[in-house]
Amino acid sequence: MKVLLINGSPRANGNTSIALAEVAKTLESEGIETITIGIGNQPVRGCVACGACHTKKGQCAFSDLLYDQLHAILTEGVDGLVVGSPVYYAGPNGSLCALLDRLFYSAGMLLSYKPAAAVAVCRRGGASACFDRLNKYFTINNMPVVSSQYWNSVHGWEKGEAEHDAEGLQTMRTLARNMAWMMRNLAKEQRPESEKPKMRTNFIEVKG
Repeated sequence: MKVLLINGSPRANGNTSIALAEVAKTLESEGIETITIGIGNQPVRGCVACGACHTKKGQCAFSDLLYDQLHAILTEGVDGLVVGSPVYYAGPNGSLCALLDRLFYSAGMLLSYKPAAAVAVCRRGGASACFDRLNKYFTINNMPVVSSQYWNSVHGWEKGEAEHDAEGLQTMRTLARNMAWMMRNLAKEQRPESEKPKMRTNFIEVKG
């Protein structure tokens, strides 16, 4: 089994890295392979709703290294997803959201029914709103959300401070063990069948 961890922080080896490393280390102790991809600090293009991904076999019209790398990993196959982000104005990093918009819109089918979890890292406040925003990507895509003993947040401001958040790091370890447990149990179950066709109701009535 394999879990993809996406680090939405532009800082290398920062507090978000510490939080996700705790998750990865615990998953690996459970015999689960992990791969962590950081989005870095280069500009990330957002979705422009062109719809080209619907005619390109689930591939975004914009070809950039970060998106292509993640798309290739998802195509190869993962069993779970963890997305971590620093908190900016009570929300995730904008570049991370731009990437996730494209990834979920074009390749969401590669993640459906895979357990997922969000991790928010903040100085003091805003973690709950950031956590809620990231979870919305999962709950629109038939992905079971993995819980922990507390909301998945770790606190730290200066680089390395997250190492001193004992409760936050314990929450990360509990999250990882819960994810491992969920993945093993879901692997034994057959996916539910989705209703077809998928209904889409628009709220603007066009009158002839």
